[in-house]
Amino acid sequence: MKTIQEAVENTIRKTPFIEEALNEKLINVSSLARIILPEVSEVLKKEVKIGAVMMAINRLSPANELRIRKNIKKLASTLGDFIVRSDLCDFTFKNTPSLLKEIAKLLSKASDSNDYFLTVSQGIFETNIVVNKNLQIYVEEMFKNETLINNVLDLASITLKLPKDNQEQSGIYYFILKQLAWENIPLQEIISTTNEMTIVVKEKDVNETFSILMDIKLG
Repeated sequence: MKTIQEAVENTIRKTPFIEEALNEKLINVSSLARIILPEVSEVLKKEVKIGAVMMAINRLSPANELRIRKNIKKLASTLGDFIVRSDLCDFTFKNTPSLLKEIAKLLSKASDSNDYFLTVSQGIFETNIVVNKNLQIYVEEMFKNETLINNVLDLASITLKLPKDNQEQSGIYYFILKQLAWENIPLQEIISTTNEMTIVVKEKDVNETFSILMDIKLG
């Protein structure tokens, strides 16, 4: 049987940004208590007084979260150089046996020049390909018999070189993406390797995205 404290903690922690706003004193505790009261009561299967919910909110311990945020900020300050690319195209195709053969041809074509930009992300049911406009014509020709799910043009990307110990710190991706979400920047794609993270946005958003990422790096 859950306690009021546990129910309040679970309700708040599954809602984006509330914990941060509470820690920054940006949310009125009484107002928040009234908002989450119905859900807390439903979880506990009984009527709960608003005063009890307010008390539970005030008892939330930010110590662990603040420690994580401090570590992430320290890690973010060691981000490497940012690499910006423009004139990108995003294609998403349905996975088929023939698709892999065409991807192999595209990879071979991309290896012919350093001017080409190409990333391939294969999911269970679909594969995403992001290329610069120099390769767009080849993608359209090579994959003309494949099932195109989505295609977006006029994109740009920013690649971040992550610190080598980024895998040891939880929340690094959340910390970066949260800042972009706060500024209402829609992300077209997120591409990552062990020590790199590439964010793909619309070209009209790339300058603001770059500015936000620089603010993160500079602390």
